[in-house]
Amino acid sequence: MTRLSVLRSTAALALLLPALAWAAPPSDAQVERLLEASRAQGMLDAVLPQMEALQRQQFQQFATDKGLTPAQRAEAARIQQRSTQIMRESLGWEQMRPLYIDAYQQTFSAEDVKALTKFYESAAGKSLLDKTPVLMRHLMLAMQQKVEPMLDALKTELDGVATEGARPAADAD
Repeated sequence: MTRLSVLRSTAALALLLPALAWAAPPSDAQVERLLEASRAQGMLDAVLPQMEALQRQQFQQFATDKGLTPAQRAEAARIQQRSTQIMRESLGWEQMRPLYIDAYQQTFSAEDVKALTKFYESAAGKSLLDKTPVLMRHLMLAMQQKVEPMLDALKTELDGVATEGARPAADAD
């Protein structure tokens, strides 16, 4: 190899190495640090009670809609409690943590994870995490206020269809 070709190869490698390093997947330890900084476990822990409440509502609605007897309601309550237990076991942090690590490693580069971790460890990142629940409540209220008139209009339209359906059919000529 000539000296010029060695120099070209070295220059090409020097240009290529930063791109390869940037595209490198993050290590488990890097993702763990990001998950800690972003409070991922706390967010998951906060979602589970909401899922359980939704599940309880669905079971209660089912029992009401089906007119279950007290014995059937007791059995449905037992099934609902078992379902809640299964959900907690399946979606708890110890079960989900490996899935989080894998998903982050498939989605983000090591540089992405470093930058995100740095952000979440900063005052601005901590403030975002602290204020996100309040932000979500404000957004949910705003969406609810926006959707309610549409739902009212839809209900009025459906009531009209139901009223028309209850009328006797007009004579066909």
